Amino acid sequence: MASALQGAIEFLRDFGLFDIVLPFVFVFTIIFAVLEKTRVLGVESDNSPKKNVDAMVAFVIAFLVVATNQIVNAINKILPNIVLLLVLSLSFLILIGIFMKTGELDLSEKHRGLYLIFVLIMFVGVIIIFLNSLEYNGNTWLAIAFDYLINNFKSPVVTTVILLIVVVAALYFITKGPKPQSNPGNGG
Repeated sequence: MASALQGAIEFLRDFGLFDIVLPFVFVFTIIFAVLEKTRVLGVESDNSPKKNVDAMVAFVIAFLVVATNQIVNAINKILPNIVLLLVLSLSFLILIGIFMKTGELDLSEKHRGLYLIFVLIMFVGVIIIFLNSLEYNGNTWLAIAFDYLINNFKSPVVTTVILLIVVVAALYFITKGPKPQSNPGNGG
């Protein structure tokens, strides 16, 4: 037997809240915020962003996005997975925090290597989520890329890409210099 809350969610789904309203509000908010921050469309005489122009452009872009069913489907697939990735990363940070001293957990300053690994894992996770949400002829881009990689592992294209990744990584580790050491005795 369905609960009243489940019935309400079904009503909102039938109403189009998840397929039209929320994606529209989401895209409008992001586009509007970016336009306000970057001031790409100009500023008023008092140096404030042109809110009316920014709002109209964000409104039109949001409507165009909602009108395209593939983009809405991708948004509806991507966002829950991004939130899952966020929850997993927060859980990981909580577990790390258990073994640290009391105070702010500042990975970017105090644990730079762990921070870079964490950012790389998050970046790869976002790319995988993105590729898994886009479809072409009934297959996701991730499945197409994985099938291509498996079927053509010894092809010149795949081996060249792997070689380039190894060379770039080697060049990075070889050319990165030592960390500059601060000298507290030379106050200025």
